[in-house]
Amino acid sequence: MKRRAHALEGVTVVEFGGYAAGPAIGKYLANFGARVIHVESMSRPDGFRLQYPPYKDDRVGIDRSGCFAFFNDSKQGVSLDVKHPRALALIYRLMARTDIVVENMRPGVMARLGLGYPDLKQHNPALVMLSTSNLGQTGPRATHPGFGSQLSSLSGFTELIGAAGGPPSCLYGPYIDMIAVAYGGAAVLAALDRQRRTGEGAFIDLAQYEAGLQFMAPALLAYVTNGVSPARDGNRDLVAVPHGCYRCRGDGWVAISCWDDDEWSRLAETMGEGSLVSDAALSRASGRRAREADLNAAIETWTSGRDAADVIVALHRANVHVAPVNTMRDLYDDPQLAARGVWQSFDHAELGPMRYRMVSYQLSDTPGRVRSAAPRLGEHTEAVFKDWFGLRAEEFEELSAQGVFS
Repeated sequence: MKRRAHALEGVTVVEFGGYAAGPAIGKYLANFGARVIHVESMSRPDGFRLQYPPYKDDRVGIDRSGCFAFFNDSKQGVSLDVKHPRALALIYRLMARTDIVVENMRPGVMARLGLGYPDLKQHNPALVMLSTSNLGQTGPRATHPGFGSQLSSLSGFTELIGAAGGPPSCLYGPYIDMIAVAYGGAAVLAALDRQRRTGEGAFIDLAQYEAGLQFMAPALLAYVTNGVSPARDGNRDLVAVPHGCYRCRGDGWVAISCWDDDEWSRLAETMGEGSLVSDAALSRASGRRAREADLNAAIETWTSGRDAADVIVALHRANVHVAPVNTMRDLYDDPQLAARGVWQSFDHAELGPMRYRMVSYQLSDTPGRVRSAAPRLGEHTEAVFKDWFGLRAEEFEELSAQGVFS
């Protein structure tokens, strides 16, 4: 068998939809060599293009979206009016040479367009199709719309975030979407392996809401075993004490946690606070928890007179868990991320120099990489349908004149 230069060489993926939950899966596949064709239309572009900042120079434009670029590198972008009568036949022809379809439209939309799995499978019985949506394809609330903030709330995260006795706090927007992306990528690869072994296709129904429940396991188990629903408690942890974020000199912050009594002793000794070291009540987690507010104040008194970098060096030497509270600039400048090739640079026609993110795992024999900048709207329509797909020039021009590629 011929050895592939890239893990997913020869695999073709067609994406319908937008924002993060579907396209991020396609990005992962593209980074490892799959041909990923991102389908939009001029009248209904990917929502990230015009609805979600940031934009280059804070000026909204169809090809100026940072969000769209971040989730769509390494792909080919085509413009296709899927509602055009002649587009449907073209898509069916396209399916014959497609391995995977990824879509994240609202349940029922693909079927109404004639693009549901039963429709597409008629033209390629081995087709793998992943449909990812907020709540899944079935159930009484399947068609309810929502974004990351609503999914985090549904999945239980928002209930647990905030100060004790205070209101719930929203989690960073698309967190649940990104959890579902990781599951979706794994599921698609499993279906692709099955397709290669058996020739059979598969339909994958991925509910982002349900994917988030995996990360609520401790709270769910606390309720099912003891009937206790955990409450908001700021930065406090059930095991680690102290556990929190502490201000340093200037604008710096650090996150510190002590997971056992010995680690607390090392922290207290590093701080040079004799009263903390000698206080027998603090040698146990229960004693520290009873006085956690006072401990947090003492720790911040120590950290606030030092640069965050100096605090981190001192606590690393003492084998105490500590990390900086990174800003976005810190992430782009992080030598650890740089050493592992996470940020990879490509120039974009409108955004200019961009640093794209490689996915968070690598393969030893067929490593992945960011392969190209994110596509401008419709950038590869002609190349995909003429050079790769094989439409004759006159056929392409005829369809184009009829508005199929708009």
